[in-house]
Amino acid sequence: MDKIVIAGGKKLSGTVQISGAKNAALPMMAATILASGQSTLHNVPHLKDVSTFSDVLRVLGARVKREEHGLTIDTSSIEHFEAPYELVRTMRASIYVLGPLLARFGQARVSLPGGCAWGPRPVNLHLKAMEELGAQVEIQHGYIVAHSEKLSGAVIDFDVSSVGATANTMMAACLASGTTVIRNAAREPEIEALGAMLTSMGASISGVGTGTVEIRGVEGLHEVQERVIPDRIEAGTYMVATAITGGEVTLKGVRVDHMGAVIAKLEEAGIVIRQEGENLVVERTSSLAPLDITTAPYPGFPTDMQAQIMILLSLARGTSVITENIFPDRFTHVPEIRRMGANVKLDANVAVITGVKELSGAPVMASDLRASAALILGGLVAKGETEVLRIYHIDRGYERIGEKLRRLGAEIHRVRE
Repeated sequence: MDKIVIAGGKKLSGTVQISGAKNAALPMMAATILASGQSTLHNVPHLKDVSTFSDVLRVLGARVKREEHGLTIDTSSIEHFEAPYELVRTMRASIYVLGPLLARFGQARVSLPGGCAWGPRPVNLHLKAMEELGAQVEIQHGYIVAHSEKLSGAVIDFDVSSVGATANTMMAACLASGTTVIRNAAREPEIEALGAMLTSMGASISGVGTGTVEIRGVEGLHEVQERVIPDRIEAGTYMVATAITGGEVTLKGVRVDHMGAVIAKLEEAGIVIRQEGENLVVERTSSLAPLDITTAPYPGFPTDMQAQIMILLSLARGTSVITENIFPDRFTHVPEIRRMGANVKLDANVAVITGVKELSGAPVMASDLRASAALILGGLVAKGETEVLRIYHIDRGYERIGEKLRRLGAEIHRVRE
């Protein structure tokens, strides 16, 4: 098993290219199931989750070919409708095949998903939506088993805004008869990207990016070429890395319009951020100010940046507060950053962070994807050496993070234990 070893204290400087967004690429890969033919996705990151989802598509019978940052998916040969436990257990996003399989083939058997170790993220919203579209859905021996002769449009009200359930419902509704209305739909950029792809395939969708999405079912969709949007969470992570180390870094290929909440909070903390075309220049010129942050669905502050911003606030002057409203128990990184000297107190879904003068290098263990990123960030600024264990999580969501950080001047290496 690999670990990442970091010698802290190096200022970051230079330029980093932001990769395509995993959270956009995965539902887009699933959407290719809706049309028989060969579709191509561009700007697809090299990540473990992308490889796993490619294997899921291959098990279904699709032909998947990887070339540089392009992914060609031929779905004309799909003849199986089961996403097996062996693959799905490693990645919750595998449930994205449920809606497309039901819509195109009228049947699906998908293992209940796995993924990050923290917190319940139930699939009930996905199942509720499929049932309201007319599917018969059962849980049998750890599998979601669904059937439908023909899905029918419906009005679907989500109790909570869910990116995954919104995406699955949009895909299923594209080939349903009649009109589907999704209320309290997710507004994230990844949903907008999926909506743009489905529209390019011939779907009739309006309201994407708002709380109400309307899909008018069509008889069929066609293959497409589409580009994956930049990863706003990767961009935010490198912005925090620059801020805590006191350097100056240019982020290339950023969608600034997707970064509003993160940019606003970093500027409030005293970070200088300026836009130069499609690039963002991030610079730390003063000490870090404390913040009050509440995670919220887009366009609010993203829960996927909560762990990373906590590292920054651990070094701010004064006391900060983070309220985690999306996944209230998403604090598995806290005991580990305490090992590095951070002063964090937890009370239910609220973290109170009192800034310290410095962090100390220590052996720490990652528990999920974003916790991995936070511990690496801590290692960049900590005094001495930090070892981050169980770093297979980082391979799920950050493309070549060690290589990118080394190019910016970090002393970071991946070694086999």
